[in-house]
Amino acid sequence: METFNYGLDRLTARKALKLAGKEIKGVLSPNTREKVQASAQDVASIAKGEKAVYGINTGFGPLCTSKISAADTQTLQENLLKSHAVGLGEPVPLEISKLMLVLKLQALAQGFSGIRLDTLERMLWMLENEVIPVVPIQGSVGASGDLAPLSHLFLPLLGLGKVHFEGTVQPTSSVYEKLEMTALSLGPKEGLALINGTQFMAAYGVKVVDRLHNLLVHADITGAMMLEGLMGSIKPFSAELHQLRPFIGNKHVAQTILNLLHKSEIVSSHLDCARVQDPYSLRCMPQVHGASRNAWLHLKDTIETEINSVTDNPIVFSEDHTISGGSFHGQPIALPLDYACLAASELGNISDRRIYLSLAGDTPGVPKLLLKETGLNSGLMIPQYTTAALASENKGLCFPSSADSIPTSLGQEDHVSMGSIGARKALQVIGNVEKILGIELFYAAQAMDFHAPLKSGKVMTAIHEHLRARISSVINDRVMTEDLEAAIEMIQSGELVAIANQTAKAEGLPYETEWSEMFNY
Repeated sequence: METFNYGLDRLTARKALKLAGKEIKGVLSPNTREKVQASAQDVASIAKGEKAVYGINTGFGPLCTSKISAADTQTLQENLLKSHAVGLGEPVPLEISKLMLVLKLQALAQGFSGIRLDTLERMLWMLENEVIPVVPIQGSVGASGDLAPLSHLFLPLLGLGKVHFEGTVQPTSSVYEKLEMTALSLGPKEGLALINGTQFMAAYGVKVVDRLHNLLVHADITGAMMLEGLMGSIKPFSAELHQLRPFIGNKHVAQTILNLLHKSEIVSSHLDCARVQDPYSLRCMPQVHGASRNAWLHLKDTIETEINSVTDNPIVFSEDHTISGGSFHGQPIALPLDYACLAASELGNISDRRIYLSLAGDTPGVPKLLLKETGLNSGLMIPQYTTAALASENKGLCFPSSADSIPTSLGQEDHVSMGSIGARKALQVIGNVEKILGIELFYAAQAMDFHAPLKSGKVMTAIHEHLRARISSVINDRVMTEDLEAAIEMIQSGELVAIANQTAKAEGLPYETEWSEMFNY
């Protein structure tokens, strides 16, 4: 199994997900252990000294001027976790809790936080033994760190709170008793190091990077299939056109769609038709999908910088050099997360427009409502109502969370990012767009059926045949819920991308573009 050295190796979104899924083993190298122990010793010395250092021998927030004795430092840190564990709402998904642990390990293992080695080893133990803290979804304002969710994440270190274990939610104390484990006591600054940071919003950010990437790839597939089904022109995807406005996302999308439709009989059948140009939802896919790709690239770079950063406070450089700053503030990732939310929503907006366009009956051979016999049958009229509802819901969710700020901590924390809310909201929008793209896939396959016996190229034919093996063509009205759910599952699973890649490779077709590596992660 591949090994990842926390605090030493560079973490990517993909590796974070693999660490959370135990596909990669995370370890603490001898070098890391040495740095962590040295930092903990520095903090222990500071706690015994007379010089006031925030959070080590002072209170927190507006109580930063209150001096704490060395004898009370443990109580101070443990009280911090207890008092800040005020999250509400349903628990975050189990994978998010695991990602939070992974990201916190990476930040603390760099040796600038004063955390003790015992504490890091307990966090590793929790991941390896699937003792995963229950974290409520609400309560963070995205500055001074994700205080409430991180407090819940680390209550189990003290034997408090609840954990997911063996398929159920159980009190931490009960699980420790079963496993013959004892709770930890926190040293100076440890409570502060644990709950200061952006690991809640960054964990959601990792998932946004992953699922938005999947949306982008499938938007190109469903868009290309719909272009073919509606006999749209491939000229707007020509490389020479996009060299004159060379946004990297636009070029990638244009070339990808050309590759997906490589040697298509359907495309070749109307190259010399009289239609001058297609509606924007077909013609402008490189510009719209491409802009969302560029937003994804910005988010990926930002999130991967964040998850390799030290984000607690104060930062301990040595016993004589600590800095109390604002590295916990979520604004650097809050803005890109709002941008990504909008980028995802736009993929749904243009997909809904293509779906609507397919119902018009304006394409030769493709009947109105995508059914030959209508009147008695409604055809595929109504699923577009669902995509319209989902697209509209997304528009309401696109207001940027980072545009808001409500002061907290008696004004000490007078500007906050609300990045935690933006991150959660982005995933909600992505989930809606997965459904829209699934419905477009369903519609586009129906449109393609009417061009038989003409076939697409090898790649798109393989995708169409895979879909038809699970979802039959609609001849008369039927309950379509299971059909739509199956199509959505295909989008979410990534199986169509695997088919496209396998078919292209087997046929020697140029499905991958020269920019593909940039858009991987």
